[in-house]
Amino acid sequence: MNDTATHITDSPHITTEQWQAIVNNDSSYDGQFWYAVRTTGIFCRPSCKSKAPRPQNVTIFADPDQALIAQYRPCKRCKPTGERLPDQEWIAVITQYIDQHYTEPLTLHGLAEIGHGSPYHLHRTFKKVMNITPVEYIQRCRINQACQELITTNHSMTAIGLNIGIPNTSYFVTLFKKKIGITPAQYRKQHHADQSVKGE
Repeated sequence: MNDTATHITDSPHITTEQWQAIVNNDSSYDGQFWYAVRTTGIFCRPSCKSKAPRPQNVTIFADPDQALIAQYRPCKRCKPTGERLPDQEWIAVITQYIDQHYTEPLTLHGLAEIGHGSPYHLHRTFKKVMNITPVEYIQRCRINQACQELITTNHSMTAIGLNIGIPNTSYFVTLFKKKIGITPAQYRKQHHADQSVKGE
């Protein structure tokens, strides 16, 4: 690869020509190469209509089998292997992303972009596979982490809310009570009381 390509894409894995094909969703390059995105674990055809990734996160493959061997999953939208990605595998991509990024602002639209699908289809499929919606799954991750912080730290409610991705303290307290049945302060107090009883 020449110096110009390196400068333009800031990636050792992709040429300027390949990057332009991805950005322009150029179907004439389909079959010439496939690209994978490390941050999502998904690979696509150059013509995929999904949002273009950051070039430094892209790895190029000569055929889809190489991408599969490297543990990448085929895109739900452009079907780079010619086959449809099973719903369970697709949702596994989304849940894994949520598990790693639940402290960040997450939206259904953003998750759909990451999963290379439509928000409506993601919401419907996620609920079918997980029996809860993506938003409910995000809330579960955040509240579970809040429970851990309440019993292992002396952080304030505001600090814990920020740590788990809920900067609005009153909303954090309300959501926690809705999910757990008691307020965060009551949860912490109850845990300490239980520990005192066990220590006697």
